[in-house]
Amino acid sequence: MVFFIVGVIFVPIGVVSLLAARDVVEIIDRYDEACVPSNMTDNKLAYIQNETISKECIRNLTVTKHMKQPIFVYYELDNFYQNHRRYVKSRNDAQLRDKRKANQTSACEPEKTTANGQPIVPCGLIAWSLFNDTYSFTRGGATLDPEIPLSEQEDLIVWMRTAALPTFRKLYGRIYFDLKENETITVRLSNNYNTYSFGGKKKLVLSTATWLGGKNDFLGFAYLIVGGFCIFLAFAFTLLYFIKPRKLGDHNYLSWNRNSAGR
Repeated sequence: MVFFIVGVIFVPIGVVSLLAARDVVEIIDRYDEACVPSNMTDNKLAYIQNETISKECIRNLTVTKHMKQPIFVYYELDNFYQNHRRYVKSRNDAQLRDKRKANQTSACEPEKTTANGQPIVPCGLIAWSLFNDTYSFTRGGATLDPEIPLSEQEDLIVWMRTAALPTFRKLYGRIYFDLKENETITVRLSNNYNTYSFGGKKKLVLSTATWLGGKNDFLGFAYLIVGGFCIFLAFAFTLLYFIKPRKLGDHNYLSWNRNSAGR
C-alpha cells in the first residue's frame, strides 16, 4: 500500500515537472569556432593570443519559438574544471568584502601580487580567470559596469561561485522584452576568453524560465522512475499475495513449530 501511494504521488509530480521543463525555450549558439578567422582555423591558439587581431564577432540568432520576458542570457563553458581544489581555494573573501582590506592576499597563490609587489585586487586564480567575453544585443541586453565596487559586480559574483561540473552555465544578464517567433537577434560579441588552450567550448545561451526554473529534465525523470518503480513493486507484492498468500497469526510459521513438524 505504501509503495502504491508513493507511486501515485510521484508520477504526477514527474509529469508536471517534465511539462514545465519542456515549456522553457532556449537558443544555444556555439561561437568559439565560428568566430575564428578562416585563415587561422588551424592555429586557434595563435589567434586568441595575438592582441593585434580583432576579436569582434557578429552572430545572428533566430528565435524558433515565442520567448516571454525576462529572458536570461548565459554563457556556457565546457571542459573547464572549476572544482579543482587548488583553484577553489585560491581566493580571499575578506578582500572581496571590504575595500579597506585590499592588502589581504593570503591563500591567493599564485596570483597574489604584481611584479612590483603590489597586491592584486581581486586576487586568486578564480578572479584571475574571470570570463571576459562581452555581448551586446541590437534590441537590448545587460551591461555590467566595471567601475562599481567588487561587492556589487554581478559578473564577478557569479564567476566566483565555482561550478561542480566541467560543463556549466553562468548568468551574464537579462533581456526585458519579448522575442517573437522567427525574429532575428543580432549579437555583437568580443571573443576574448581563451578556451582553445585546453580544448574547451563556448556557447551563448538565451533561455526563458518557468516556476521550476530553467530547462532540466532530470527532476521530472527522477520522479517518474521512482514513482513507476514503486507502482511496479506494489503490483508485484499484490500479485505475490494472491498467488502465495500467508495467513496472519498462523502458529505453523513459528520456528519451533516448523522444527517439530520436520522431525
